[in-house]
Amino acid sequence: MSLLRIDAAGPGTTLQDAGRHGYLRYGFTAAGPMDPLAHATANRALDNPPGAPAIEISLAGLAVTAEEEPFGVALAGGAFRIALDGEPVPPAAVLTLRPGSTLTVRAGRAGAWCTLAVAGRLDVSPVLGSIATHTRSGVGGLGGRALQAGDALRIAEARPGPDETHALLAPWLDRPPGEIRVVLGPQDDFFAADQIAAFLAGPWTVTPRGDRMACFLDGTPLTHARGYNIVSDGIAMGAIQVPGEGRPIVLMADRQSTGGYPKIATVIGPDLGRLAQAQAGTRLCFRAVSVAEAVAARRAEAEALAPPVAHEPLVRTAFTPEFLLGRNLIGGVVDGAA
Repeated sequence: MSLLRIDAAGPGTTLQDAGRHGYLRYGFTAAGPMDPLAHATANRALDNPPGAPAIEISLAGLAVTAEEEPFGVALAGGAFRIALDGEPVPPAAVLTLRPGSTLTVRAGRAGAWCTLAVAGRLDVSPVLGSIATHTRSGVGGLGGRALQAGDALRIAEARPGPDETHALLAPWLDRPPGEIRVVLGPQDDFFAADQIAAFLAGPWTVTPRGDRMACFLDGTPLTHARGYNIVSDGIAMGAIQVPGEGRPIVLMADRQSTGGYPKIATVIGPDLGRLAQAQAGTRLCFRAVSVAEAVAARRAEAEALAPPVAHEPLVRTAFTPEFLLGRNLIGGVVDGAA
């Protein structure tokens, strides 16, 4: 058995798996990762099932220490600043945490979420078949709340990672957020053609109001052709509501189960993480695609994750005194001369 001790955790850092599905009619939305692709990539890099439980880290960061037995971890998501015992680690990496090792994850130049997966099984009791944390309803994870300093996560069936830090070769994680693909509807008929064109063209700016429930956009307000109230219906992740004020709201992982504003479009699954990773101040626009195109994009994403995620040893360009003292530098020179 291994242990991961939480030394510090910012707001919004939670335990997530693929989500709690099948309970929308009871008012339970799925929760799950904000960036499903990063979550799946980190797990796939460790040969875990794609939807296995992992830690999803917000911009507020995380610091953890390993105890007891060594185990592997993988990180994937935004361009966060990551360090293992003070040594820089690539934003997408796989490595081994040994007893006493400390890993820190902090906000970086881009991205809003980072997934930390473990090689093994997080020993957390599921609620309705899932450990996904939904903090607004207090369900899942550790008591239905975000992680905090002092928490300890047991890891069953732990497996080590590589001896040295390896960088993940996952080009699909490079997703500039400038253009987000959507399928129009289901209430796009509440908007005139010129307003749909304005919605697609934007530009829209991501505001600081966003959280796991929704992404709020700012820009020239849209107007409704048929009012802004509908009979409340179900909300899918990525649904884009336009309330009376005319500024779009994209509903995300911790969204409500139903809503009564017209939904002009829905972000396609493969672009949910692209949008979630957009920091406040990011400007973006939308592009309408057909259902067939959305399905093809989803299929391409699945095919990219079907093989093992490739990785390669990290090439160091800077060396600390501790690193150098741990190497036989003289032996290398003598062997080369011979």
